[in-house]
Amino acid sequence: MNRTRFTFIFFVKRGKLLKNGEAPICLRITVNGIAVESQIKRSVPPEAWDQNTQSVKGRDRRAQETNECIRMLKIRTLQIHRDLELSGAHFTARLIMNKVFSAEEKRTLLSIFRRHNDDIRKLIGIELEKRTVTRYDSCCRYMEDMIKAVYGKDDVTLAEVNGEFVRHYEMHLKVVRGCQANTVIRYMKCFKKVIHMALANEWMTNDPFVGIHFSAKPVNKDVLTKDELDILIKRQFRIKRLEYVRDVFLFCCFTGIAYIDAYALRAEHIVRDNKGDLWIKKTREKTDIEFHVPLLKIPQQILEKYKDDPGCERTGRLLPIYSNQKMNDYLKEIASLCEIKKYLTTHTARRTYATTVCHESGVAIENISKMLGHTDTRMTLHYTKIADSRIKKDMEQVREIFD
Repeated sequence: MNRTRFTFIFFVKRGKLLKNGEAPICLRITVNGIAVESQIKRSVPPEAWDQNTQSVKGRDRRAQETNECIRMLKIRTLQIHRDLELSGAHFTARLIMNKVFSAEEKRTLLSIFRRHNDDIRKLIGIELEKRTVTRYDSCCRYMEDMIKAVYGKDDVTLAEVNGEFVRHYEMHLKVVRGCQANTVIRYMKCFKKVIHMALANEWMTNDPFVGIHFSAKPVNKDVLTKDELDILIKRQFRIKRLEYVRDVFLFCCFTGIAYIDAYALRAEHIVRDNKGDLWIKKTREKTDIEFHVPLLKIPQQILEKYKDDPGCERTGRLLPIYSNQKMNDYLKEIASLCEIKKYLTTHTARRTYATTVCHESGVAIENISKMLGHTDTRMTLHYTKIADSRIKKDMEQVREIFD
């Protein structure tokens, strides 16, 4: 194994004197011929510096304190170099310098995450779309929540970010935020990009993502037809939990709200307009974007059904809702009982609203986008599935012209 060439030296800059006429004391670290310099926040009269001993001449108190500072920095530099050598990790002069002056310990994850987000915000409309920056903001906000919940503090140093931390965040996205698998991957990629920025700047030594891989799953784009919705509406369940899940699922099918928003739905989110019509007016838990959805008859009936439910009264929620994982498990059972040959998840409801309830009824894509809380209609197009019935209806107009 080739040994890394490493040297360091203390010196003063006689050509760049401070306003008080003293020369700043500097540390130069060289690794494999590449040098990095930094002032040690100490200065000395040029004539009092002894370059041979790399120390301040004299025995007065200030000289002794400065020499002690230099001695401790020498010990720290040698110790850091030795630890890096023993670890077998790749290192540079800049990395050692950062560690000597505790740059890694001073930098915190959320602070560099927010700085990264502020930087890319300037690129909206130039290189990036607004929704990309919104995703990074959400990623950072969810991470802040996780750090408070798991670590009991407001932020963590980069030195604390390891493989375990990465797994904690992944679990938080899945369990607490209720994110789908591919959504989790998108957030983890945002996190990974910020970590790689820190590694490139040599603010971190070890990559916490080593050995951690992500692979996107094929997206289930099933939507329910009007006939399948009718089957669910009319089905009678003897098991209460299945009735609860069916009702919450139908509520989402006819409002388009995501699972996490249904879970957080409270009385204050139901608003009556000046014509007496009811609306859901809420900020999306995922993106902080406000959305307004008019309440159709079926979701109104479901809200009325559970207004005096003991569980809802105890939690303050409007719906008797289980965890996202349990909801998805019970939806498989419901699909089997109803002989619906589709893979149902809570997200199927949102796609069903966009496609069957709205798009096939002639609602403009721009209005669907607003009701879903999207910032871009291109995202909405991923949710809408053009059915053969809609194509046939549109082509009948073409036949009238050309046949």
